[in-house]
Amino acid sequence: MKLSYSPTSPYARKVRAVAHLKGISDRIELVAIDTWNIPESLRAANPLGKVPCLTRDDGSSLYDSPVICEYLDRLTPAPSLFPSEGEPRWSALRLQALGDGIMDAAVERYVEMHRPPGTQMREWSERQANGIARALDRMESVPEEFAGETIGTVSLACALGYLDLRFPGDHWREGRPALAFWYEMCSNQAWMIETAPSLARQASK
Repeated sequence: MKLSYSPTSPYARKVRAVAHLKGISDRIELVAIDTWNIPESLRAANPLGKVPCLTRDDGSSLYDSPVICEYLDRLTPAPSLFPSEGEPRWSALRLQALGDGIMDAAVERYVEMHRPPGTQMREWSERQANGIARALDRMESVPEEFAGETIGTVSLACALGYLDLRFPGDHWREGRPALAFWYEMCSNQAWMIETAPSLARQASK
């Protein structure tokens, strides 16, 4: 299989983290993509021209990260990151949506900040920042929701890592000790260390 990815994409990091947790990283070839200059090969695999995109052994492709992650999760029985049914499944999927939403807002904010002077919309950036803050406050208030290891906690960890990468001056840990402590523990796990953006950049050279 081949994974088209950007070394700094939090969505691609989530896919790579799942592959690591499932013990199948060695079955996936990483293909680094310059997201500002999308190659035709990616457009052919994913008409949206976005990463991550997984090309399977039969040549068919899957996108985006929630779909790819669930596919990878089903390739091996353990550990299962997607609970099969009931409230555990909805809890994991809800947390994945929240983590992905934080990524969405952070990426939007980052892109907006790098538009040419005079074209930036401060109100839009503030809206994204406020949404991120509300999501983080929500998680701080319900630490039981990010206990265990599911696709939800993987998504949340990758989202927090992206905040550290792009907005270190925001100090999101302040006032959120439970979330900060949990993320510190996650950061010491192999699946987070091996998918860190700096290591990903080195691997793509």
